[in-house]
Amino acid sequence: MKPAEIDKEKLLSIIEAYRNKKWGLIPLLQAIQEEFGYVPPVAVESVADAMKMYPSHVQGVITFYAGFSTEPKGRCVLKVCRGTACHVKGGKSILRMIQKDLGLKEGETSIDYQFTLETAACLGACFVAPAMMVNRDYFGKLSPPKVTSVLEQYRKDKGDN
Repeated sequence: MKPAEIDKEKLLSIIEAYRNKKWGLIPLLQAIQEEFGYVPPVAVESVADAMKMYPSHVQGVITFYAGFSTEPKGRCVLKVCRGTACHVKGGKSILRMIQKDLGLKEGETSIDYQFTLETAACLGACFVAPAMMVNRDYFGKLSPPKVTSVLEQYRKDKGDN
């Protein structure tokens, strides 16, 4: 199941809300990504036109910031912490377990667009190490049974949205 086709009218209405706003490029790109789950490459020229910039400038900003993606991501984006506290508490084995369970490597998205697996240098949740996020939800003090439970919950919620 591929992600839905981009609603061009919706894209243009988001862009219009930021047209000619000084310092509005990053908030505009964030709004687009929030709506579509990524910044579709077809948006670059329209964004550049609205912000009176070169498309290469817009593309440069998108590729510079790790928070932006030009590829569709899964409905559930898992971020596993690789920070020192998480590493010491077994974060590497948690990552390996998730990779094996989902059949994904770091940076990959499942063919059904259910899951995307990423890592983060630090999630800022050292006190509950090892930790991970699924979308905006934090999970800490991870163990193999807890990870299995979290993944099963998100698999079960597949139809909800």
